[in-house]
Order: sequence, then structure tokens, then C-alpha cells
Amino acid sequence: MVKAKVWVLKKHFDGFPKESDFELREETLPEVKDGEVLLEAVFLSLDPYMRVMSRTLLKEGDVQFGGQVAKVLQSKNPAFPVGSYVTAPCGWRTHTVTNGKAPFSQDMARVLPDWPKDLSLSLAIGALGMPGLTALYGLEEVLRVKPGDTVLVNAAAGAVGTVVGQICKIKGCKVVGSAGRDDKVAYLKELGFDHVFNYKTIPSLEEALKKASPEGYDCFFENVGGPFFTTALNLMRPGGRIAMCGAIALYNDTTPQTCPYPHMTIIHHSLKVEGFMANQWPDKDEASVRRLGKLKAQEKITEGFENMPAAFIRMLKGTDLGKAVVKV
Repeated sequence: MVKAKVWVLKKHFDGFPKESDFELREETLPEVKDGEVLLEAVFLSLDPYMRVMSRTLLKEGDVQFGGQVAKVLQSKNPAFPVGSYVTAPCGWRTHTVTNGKAPFSQDMARVLPDWPKDLSLSLAIGALGMPGLTALYGLEEVLRVKPGDTVLVNAAAGAVGTVVGQICKIKGCKVVGSAGRDDKVAYLKELGFDHVFNYKTIPSLEEALKKASPEGYDCFFENVGGPFFTTALNLMRPGGRIAMCGAIALYNDTTPQTCPYPHMTIIHHSLKVEGFMANQWPDKDEASVRRLGKLKAQEKITEGFENMPAAFIRMLKGTDLGKAVVKV
């Protein structure tokens, strides 16, 4: 019998998550059945959506959900042979017996068999995984960016935002980004963003956005919500498109934020506002991952499965630069 270490949600979050909201446990796994595999986690992903969706998807005592890169140790599924690597929605677990199906996220999938040897497998849950695909599909399938567009992206130094900016430049767009620290601003400039500002140090968000693009914005890749959304909405050009990817400014609220009703602005400017998730285009994933292979990526890798809660909290605080990953 194989034993697994798992992190469970001991107590639903009340405001900002605390390490005491989690509990480390050990469980014995069942035998592998037909169609299933036994996985050993190599890298685990930490993402903002884990905070906002926890109360919806989990009961207290459930294993915290999330994605991972794992190695197949045993297999009774010919699609996933022993020794192969997969991305799998197994949650915060060191070992898992699974058929790979995930009702609320992407199903288990093989890491590309010809994965470049000079690239860390951790990128399969980063720039070459869900965050990278989120950026690509948000730009191509939702915003349908075209050369000459001016694109605004907030939380631009995050795992999604950094990819958004690079793809925009490849497509011939002007890209404006915001971040919360000066070192993040500097990194985004290195990536080729046309204009970047630290939203925590500017006197006026509206004036900063107007200065960066006096003519307004054709596209807005929205990751933050709150007052940023309201301000940016009023600066969209007629016919502008908004891709609603996230709302990290709202995730830890105990009392919902309110804002002016946006209907008249959306109507008068003929704006298109669309929410989306990366798992909507699974038939495009493999080809899309190959397209993303040449982009730059920054990672913050934390060693040790026992450090999952602490690394998760750092990610939510924006403490580190780069995609948050835990190496088992």
C-alpha cells in the first residue's frame, strides 16, 4: 500500500488565508484499477483561483485542490505509461490514484513527450501550462487582438500577465501593464512592455492610465477587479473588448465590494465584456503549448511539500516575483 501526504482545508478562509487553516495528514491509497494511474508529484502549482474557489468546491476536511506535474509510477491506462510525466488536477498531494478527470479544471494530460531537456518540467504548470494557455486564449479567443491594438493588463507581473505582455508584443500591439513593486515594474520593462507603472506609488490611477495611453484602450485583460476595473472601464475606446480572467482584489473580502453600475458605459461605448477559463479550448492545448515554448518565464520555486501553505500565502501577498511553484 502506498501512503500519501496531503494538505487538507481544516477551516474555511475568513478573510486572508492563514497557515492554521490547513492541516497536513497522511492517507493510504487504494489499489490502481482499470483506467487509473498512480502518480507521484514532482511540482505543485500555486494560483490565485485556489483562494476564491475554495468555499465553492471544498468542504472543511477536503484536500486542497490544484494542479501538479507528476510522474506515473503505476498504470492501468495505456494513454499514460509508467515513467511518463503528466499535468494533473490532483490537489495538494504527494501521491494520487486517479483516472485524471476533473469537472472544474483541465483533465490530466501528458507532458509533451519531446519536452525540451533544457526546460524545467515546472513550466508545464506555468508559462507552458494553465497560466500560459490562459494568456494565449484570453488574447486570441476572447479579445481577438490585432496589430496596432492598445492592450491594458493589470497584475502584469503575475504568471498570466507576463505571458500576456510578451504575446501582445509578438502580435504587434502596444501593451500597458501595472504591478505592485518597482522590481516587478523593471522586469516587465525587460520583457518589452511599452509602459508600466507601480499602482501602489502613483497619485492617481486614472491619470497614470491616461498618461500611458491618451487615446484609450482597445483591449483590457482584467485580473484584478475592484476600483481598477471601474477606472479602466471608463477609458476603453468605442468597440473595446474586455477579457475577465480574475479579480484578485476581491478574493479575500469578507464584505463584497460595490462599484458604480457599469451598464451605461458598456452600452455607450459598445463594449464587449467576456469571462473565460483556460479549459474551454482543450483541443488546442498541445499545439498552443508548443507555440508558447520560446517565451521568457520567471519562477519562484519553494522546496518541500511541508511548505505549501506558507508558499500559498506568499503568492497571494505578491511577495515574490515569478510563478509560484512548490518542488516536492
